[in-house]
Amino acid sequence: MAEPVTTVGTTVPSQQGGVFPPFDTGTYPSQLLWLAVTFAVLFVVLWRVAGPRIGGVIGERKARIANDLGTAEKHRKEAESAEESYQSALASARSRAQKVTEENRKQVMDDVEKSKAAAEAEAQETTAKAEARIAAMRQEAARHVTIAAQDAAAAIVVRLIGDTISPQEAEAAVKALGA
Repeated sequence: MAEPVTTVGTTVPSQQGGVFPPFDTGTYPSQLLWLAVTFAVLFVVLWRVAGPRIGGVIGERKARIANDLGTAEKHRKEAESAEESYQSALASARSRAQKVTEENRKQVMDDVEKSKAAAEAEAQETTAKAEARIAAMRQEAARHVTIAAQDAAAAIVVRLIGDTISPQEAEAAVKALGA
């Protein structure tokens, strides 16, 4: 699809006998006069009105900056002293914590030793009671074995010989063989 063609027309300004006024050499003296008057008025306004205000603002800013720098330096020194006191407090707290930890460790070790000693004493007591029961059981078992041996000896005699023997005789025979 073709685009429509447009043409731009140019117009030539008409020459109406004049030069651009700022470039007109006939008006130079009045332009210079008004330039000097405007410059003088602006100079006086800046010198008498704006200058002192700007100077006052600059002075005020300098004073505020100096004050802020002084305050900042004071705060920096306070922060440094606070940091030093913090570090000393931290070191003191660490020292106390180590002492408390060491005391707790010693107390725990003492408690462990006491518990260990109590457990060993209880174990020894239990062992002694168990050994006493075992000894009693051995004696009881030996007595039962002796009685069984006496009964067996009496039964053997009855069967082999056909005679009956007294329990005292069977006991004497078993003791003679055991000795």
